[in-house]
Amino acid sequence: MIVVEDLHKHFGGFRAVDGASLKIATGSITGLIGPNGAGKTTLFNCIAGRLRPTSGRVTMQGEDITGLPPHELFRKGLLRTFQIAHEFASLTVRENLMVVPARQSGETLWNAWFARGRIAAEERALAAKADAVLEFLTIAHLAEERAGNLSGGQKKLLELGRTMMVDAKVVFLDEVGAGVNRTLLNTIADAIVRLNRERGYTFCVIEHDMDFIARLCDPVIVMAEGKVLAEGPADAIMRNEAVIEAYLGTGLKNKVKAGVAL
Repeated sequence: MIVVEDLHKHFGGFRAVDGASLKIATGSITGLIGPNGAGKTTLFNCIAGRLRPTSGRVTMQGEDITGLPPHELFRKGLLRTFQIAHEFASLTVRENLMVVPARQSGETLWNAWFARGRIAAEERALAAKADAVLEFLTIAHLAEERAGNLSGGQKKLLELGRTMMVDAKVVFLDEVGAGVNRTLLNTIADAIVRLNRERGYTFCVIEHDMDFIARLCDPVIVMAEGKVLAEGPADAIMRNEAVIEAYLGTGLKNKVKAGVAL
């Protein structure tokens, strides 16, 4: 689905991404982990069009998408969520979902005056789709709640729901578990697995919770200092000495064996 080749992103003399190369297979849930400052979110931003790479190449299903803006990638089915949720706080949860699809009839002044019937029909269909998404995510009871009143975990579910309002092919999730209680995190994990298995979504997930990563992701890619350090199944990654050193420093391998989590 996604191939990243020798990607660099420099901020002055600082190399946030320094020659990273990786592949995200179609139909996979790929984990992306690494210590703080490893370049994970910068890599996401380069792939998803929020930042233009200094050099390197990104392809999606064989098409060069390097440097394309987010709205063009959205139309191609590449979406992302954020570590801090970006909801429309004053709109209801249902309305937050209904605004997602592009090129709605009501977006033009002509249709607003002369095609009100078409707009109303579209909005009824969008409302029905939004309600189905909320039911899928087990938050249908929040449909009329203002999005700004949701908890952190509920906002993450809402962001995931927005990807379901369009024909997403690949979704990049940035620390979907940050600030989320364990019950809601399990709900999010279940939704990701169902979207992957039932609807064919491809996911790439940044997350520090290794239990979450181990449950969902295969393979797991490790970044450190802007480069790809290792790749493989979660259990092998957690035993990899180079990965342990990148997280905890030289000489702390025994602490990991004693139960210190990555």
